[in-house]
Amino acid sequence: MSTDHPVLSLEDVDVHFEKDGGGLNPFTDRPTVRAVDGVDLDISSNDVVAIVGESGSGKTTLGKTAVGLQQPSAGTIKYRGQDIWQAKKWNSNASIPFDEIRRSLQIIHQDPGAALNPNRTVLSSLAAPLKRWQPDLSSEDREARILHFIERVGMSPPHDYAHRYPHQLSGGEKQRVALVRALLMNPDVILADEAVSALDVSLRVEMMDLMLELQSQFDTSFLFISHDLSNARYIAEHADGRLGVMYLGELVELGPADEVLQNPQHPYTKVLKWATPELGVDEGPTEPPIREIDIPDPVNPPTGCRFHTRCPNATDQCRRATPEVTAVDDGTGRHRVACYRSTDEDAYWDSDPLDGAEL
Repeated sequence: MSTDHPVLSLEDVDVHFEKDGGGLNPFTDRPTVRAVDGVDLDISSNDVVAIVGESGSGKTTLGKTAVGLQQPSAGTIKYRGQDIWQAKKWNSNASIPFDEIRRSLQIIHQDPGAALNPNRTVLSSLAAPLKRWQPDLSSEDREARILHFIERVGMSPPHDYAHRYPHQLSGGEKQRVALVRALLMNPDVILADEAVSALDVSLRVEMMDLMLELQSQFDTSFLFISHDLSNARYIAEHADGRLGVMYLGELVELGPADEVLQNPQHPYTKVLKWATPELGVDEGPTEPPIREIDIPDPVNPPTGCRFHTRCPNATDQCRRATPEVTAVDDGTGRHRVACYRSTDEDAYWDSDPLDGAEL
């Protein structure tokens, strides 16, 4: 359960990329991909926020931007009140040095094997960041700490695993090593970017349980990125955390996991829920609650609500204007959504449905 004071604050964050493919002419304007658009998000101490969405929704870009690995095109990202990129630019004048911010924001990648040096043992790979960030530790203390963490994540005997090379580890063991490396920095926030998607189903649950157990013990927050709603739901529900839904660069719904799933307000959330058999939705429609299957091009996203081209309930108002993010009247104040159907907006209810849609 999180506290009320944010460790990370994202305010009106945009991340736009120039798309490759401008041809041989260097003066040709390259199209811009609007990977993240206008996202607000607070992450508190001992918090868990799970972000879910289709491939290309911008969730990984959002995660990397949140932990300072990607500079935003606009908006601000603050760590305990300090603008991260201002700290990097003016490190000597920052209230919190950028090096401290960087150590406090860690990442676990989808492919931990690619992040481990194949020519180094586990012990050597884990010792490297400790040598940098805690140079006063003796080699004996450093090794003792590493062995303690290795055993803590279920790899026993720790001496055996410490002297193995990455090719001698299974996928789950590599992911545990990646988790150890992040925790060794005593971080405030860990970005878990599709960190369990490459594992077998049984190992996914085991790994998420381990993350939650250590998250509680070390007072660490997780920003969990997944394309799989069942994984996102599992970790968010078991941590009493929040579930966020991204669509074409926008965070269209965010709230307590059980509330978002039991009372989804955005039509796209309903599509994701329909497409996730593990959620046991037996009484829902037999056909997907969507008008078009294909995702629009993020280079040229639809006007107004970006989901209106696929939404079964879209009206002309959805095409004309973007709905604001508003609080859902559920008594918690934590459930927010960007959809006209959750409001009394007359312009929506009085406008004509688009072709194939109905109110």
